[in-house]
Amino acid sequence: MSPTTDTAQGGHRLVIVESPAKAKTIKGYLGPGYVVEASVGHIRDLPNGAAEVPDKYTGEVRRLGVDVEHDFQPVYVVNSDKKSQVKKLKDLLADADELLLATDEDREGEAIAWHLQEVLKPKVPVRRMVFHEITKQAIQDAVRNPRELNKRLVDAQETRRILDRLYGYEVSPVLWKKVMPRLSAGRVQSVATRLVVERERERIAFRSASYWDLTGSFSTGRAGDATDPGTFSARLTSVDGRRVAQGRDFGPNGLLKEGVQVLHLDEANARALAAALADSSFSVRSVESKPYRRSPYAPFRTTTLQQEASRKLGMSASVTMSVAQKLYENGFITYMRTDSTTLSETAITAARAQVTQLYGGDYLPDKPRTYAGKVKNAQEAHEAIRPSGDRFRTPAETRLTGDQFKLYELIWMRTVASQMKDAVGQSVTVKVGGRASDGRDAEFSASGKIITFHGFMKAYVEGADDPNAELDDRERRLPQVAEGDALTADEITADGHSTKPPARYTEASLVKELEEREIGRPSTYATILGTILDRGYVFKKGTALVPSFLSFAVVGLLEKHFGRLVDYDFTARMEDDLDRIARGEAQSVPWLRRFYFGEESGDALGDAAAAGNGDGDHLGGLKELVTDLGAIDAREVSSFPVGDGIMLRVGRYGPYVERMTRDENGEEVSHRADVPDDLPPDELTVEHAQELLDKPSGDFELGADPETGRQIVAKDGRYGPYVTEVLPEGTPKTGKNAVKPRTASLFKSMSLDTVTLEDALRLMSLPRVVGTDPEGVEITAQNGRYGPYLKKGTDSRSLTSEDQLFTITLDEALAIYAQPKQRGRAAAKPPLKELGTDPVSEKPVVVKDGRFGPYVTDGETNATLRRDDDVETITPERGYELLAEKRAKGPAKKTAKKAAAKKAPAKKAPAKKAPAKKTAAAKKTAAKKTTTAKAAAKKTTTAKTAAAGKPASSAESAE
Repeated sequence: MSPTTDTAQGGHRLVIVESPAKAKTIKGYLGPGYVVEASVGHIRDLPNGAAEVPDKYTGEVRRLGVDVEHDFQPVYVVNSDKKSQVKKLKDLLADADELLLATDEDREGEAIAWHLQEVLKPKVPVRRMVFHEITKQAIQDAVRNPRELNKRLVDAQETRRILDRLYGYEVSPVLWKKVMPRLSAGRVQSVATRLVVERERERIAFRSASYWDLTGSFSTGRAGDATDPGTFSARLTSVDGRRVAQGRDFGPNGLLKEGVQVLHLDEANARALAAALADSSFSVRSVESKPYRRSPYAPFRTTTLQQEASRKLGMSASVTMSVAQKLYENGFITYMRTDSTTLSETAITAARAQVTQLYGGDYLPDKPRTYAGKVKNAQEAHEAIRPSGDRFRTPAETRLTGDQFKLYELIWMRTVASQMKDAVGQSVTVKVGGRASDGRDAEFSASGKIITFHGFMKAYVEGADDPNAELDDRERRLPQVAEGDALTADEITADGHSTKPPARYTEASLVKELEEREIGRPSTYATILGTILDRGYVFKKGTALVPSFLSFAVVGLLEKHFGRLVDYDFTARMEDDLDRIARGEAQSVPWLRRFYFGEESGDALGDAAAAGNGDGDHLGGLKELVTDLGAIDAREVSSFPVGDGIMLRVGRYGPYVERMTRDENGEEVSHRADVPDDLPPDELTVEHAQELLDKPSGDFELGADPETGRQIVAKDGRYGPYVTEVLPEGTPKTGKNAVKPRTASLFKSMSLDTVTLEDALRLMSLPRVVGTDPEGVEITAQNGRYGPYLKKGTDSRSLTSEDQLFTITLDEALAIYAQPKQRGRAAAKPPLKELGTDPVSEKPVVVKDGRFGPYVTDGETNATLRRDDDVETITPERGYELLAEKRAKGPAKKTAKKAAAKKAPAKKAPAKKAPAKKTAAAKKTAAKKTTTAKAAAKKTTTAKTAAAGKPASSAESAE
């Protein structure tokens, strides 16, 4: 019986999915008997700040959104931007005879379905509709075979969400107090940052070593061809039976590793040996041939797709997931958040049919290939990521374009290749020997590979993280030689090499590292990478992830005072514990209690739930760790020795270097210089730091103010050039008698090189009184954050140029105020740069200058350029990537306060009455109310401050 017929007999059903795009696709497969609507993601979550918490909650519950004293009960609130959608869903449900919750078949999807059921409170039957691909057959099968809600998966997701909230909301405020405001800590986020920082530490500690060897160009004396070359190159491997040192033999200190017995050739010895071998006779000493066999790669799962899209397509993890989401919602691929490498029988049949059709029966193995899962605690298995349907569309048949076409093609090729035969061939090693004129015996070695049957490589070859690595399908042909054959050395050259520091992580290699260490969930890696980039902990240099100096301070503090929270093994064990809870092998509340409050070590839950550093029987919990912060020296955790008495410090306004000296009176004097935000930490050497300190400060003495006698200087500040006055020595700078120097930013038309004393004095004279209006209200001309403007009471009007600040007359100002106030936006500025057409939205992308700096936009989505992006050099691909990352995050959430303000109806002012005299009792009551209100306001302000940095977002819980 078809879904439509079945529905017609029982009345219409309401189907709820997460996204409008998915709703549109599924609606087309179900017909008129169904109403398909989107929840647009989660409709309910933990409150995003104290302002969203219902008034009945107070204290810690209000701050955390979790009642830690009563079994860690979460406080769930309907997101302010989802209230209208919830109302719409309730209205649709009122007319429905059955509710089908069709959210994704994973922990997060199960949780969304549960929240929908809790909020909508349906009075009709509720069933869970699950599928792993959006095709007509899959959707109709899902309708015919619904199941019940899996509460175990819901509990597992809820435990993760609460854990991440406690971690973020308790640890992040420590970073605010001791490092910098608006930072965040997270269970996986902080560990990922630590990995990047540790790699940079290795690079800083690294000392390069040099070593030499020889390359010989040998000839067989025969004319070569494509299958049997007449010449080949070989590298020196040993001298007198002693192996020649290579890069792998050196440690990070630039010295040979202890216990390694090798011959370390320097330039002089290498050149002398090359000269001694110039006229020597050579022969083949051995030929070793082995069969070569390479099996296909497993079909994609989430992390391998992210890694390969990064290597082959240059896509970030977030862009990959955003594009894959669209392919899934539009029915092109199966669900893209999966740990599974399994293919269904339908998929195997489709892949094998396409192998035969496109490559011939010779490339099809006798039996279907199966792939065992290698991911520990793999999430509820869907299928591997593959083209959807029982017949795979070739990339050309999809009519996709841009990134969607590229990613689909990658998935299609990998899936088809996974059901093809092995690649086979021969690998050959040839060793060549000769004796030098000084009697030394030298042996050279060359390796080759011949692929006699390419098998799956006809369809697909995996990329490599190392750009210099040789890919699997690369052949190296050697001449057909036999032991004892004589060879001629056409040339022997001495080659110098230097060891290289360990490579920085890329997005692909960091994802691989996290997965190998079993840290976090693969479905969250894209969000984690986006978070550490957005927070300024990491920036990109090409494809490499470079830690900022800020991340050094954050990681240093966490390592020293919260060591177990960023310990790799501890974090992996936490993941195991959470999965045990998901399987029903452990209980959520006792585990959370131990993690948060700490318990005796005999607790049956295991070591991972205890977050303390203590020894003995008592293991302190998270709450204990964040209670006493007196031991944390804020200056110490943000200071790093560079060398030669120079310190790198991370201040509230960025990194700087400092050297302390003493003046002629023996007083310590600090010499400071800002460090560029985009300077990789391993490049801050003593020499570089000294250059920064020696660099002119950019201060220019312009002269003395004729009225005050104070010196006026021009400076280059972190937020641009400005002028200021130098206060006399001894002027109080703090306290109620403090005197602040007059300061003013330079106009855009001015520069430090040309600004004069007269310019400076005029700038510091602002704001300028233009005059008073007929009612006696003063009008002033001022320069503000968003440009020059006039101010009259609370009424401000923009000026068209900075010069008007000094030239505008009272009549001109009154004429401006006589015009109706412009409530709309100002005229749009012309774009700074055009980048091309976005492959996703298919709309033109431009770079514009906005209120908060340059940004890219396609007219629908805006994405601010990051600090390592430059308007002049930004590429179209980088612009598309920023837009895709912004789309992946979804629209910005409105605060509850803004939402309430927007919806609040206008109130009419009550008629004024003559004030009545207050009695003594009334005055006492009013005073008491005022005191209570102030206390409440203070409490609310504190709570808002705690929420300002948005620690522990749901990113790390998203599955």
